Amino acid sequence: MTNDEPTPTRTTSLTGDERTTDWTDATDRLSNADPDAYSHSWLATVRPDGRPHLMPIIAFWIEGAYHFVAGAGTRKGRNIATNAWCAIGTENRALPSLDIVVEGRAVPLEDPSDVRRVAEALGKGGWPLEARGSEVHGPHTQVAGPPPYRIYRLEATRAYGLPGNFRMFEVEPDELPKATRWDFAEDQPS
Repeated sequence: MTNDEPTPTRTTSLTGDERTTDWTDATDRLSNADPDAYSHSWLATVRPDGRPHLMPIIAFWIEGAYHFVAGAGTRKGRNIATNAWCAIGTENRALPSLDIVVEGRAVPLEDPSDVRRVAEALGKGGWPLEARGSEVHGPHTQVAGPPPYRIYRLEATRAYGLPGNFRMFEVEPDELPKATRWDFAEDQPS
C-alpha cells in the first residue's frame, strides 16, 4: 500500500472557465482535519444487474486515499465483490464549502499490517476496530453491517470538486471553489 497522495495527470474546468480548484485544496478537505466541517459521505456501487446502489458510509482519507469499511454480507460488500468500480461523494462545510466525488476501484486491504494501521487510524476517528488478519471487528454500525468487516481502499481514477451548497450564498462568488475534474489514470472509462 502506498502512502503517497495521488497526483492528477490532468486538471480540467467543468464550466469552460480557465480557473480550476487546486487538488491540494480538495485533499485538505478530504483529510477530515476539521471534524466540524465534515458532514456526510455516500458510496455508490453497481448491483450485478446494473442498477445503482447508494448508501451512506463512514469514510476516511488516510494515506492518500479514501478508506471505508463494509461487511461482506451487505449489499455494498456484495456489489464490490462483483464489480469494484464505485464512487464516494462527500460534502465539506468549511467555507467556502466544497463537495467532492472520487471515482475508482475499491480494493480490499489484504496485508495484516496495512489492515492494522488503517484500523488504528479509524480508531482515532472514533470507531474502535480490532484487526484480525485481513478483517476487522468492532461495534456494529448501521452503515457497515455486522462484523466482521473488510477495509477497502478506493484507488482513485477521477475526482470532481464542486462549490458546495452549504451556506453558498454567504460567500462572495469569486471566493467559491471552481468546478473541477481531476484525472489520475490515463486508461479509464469516460
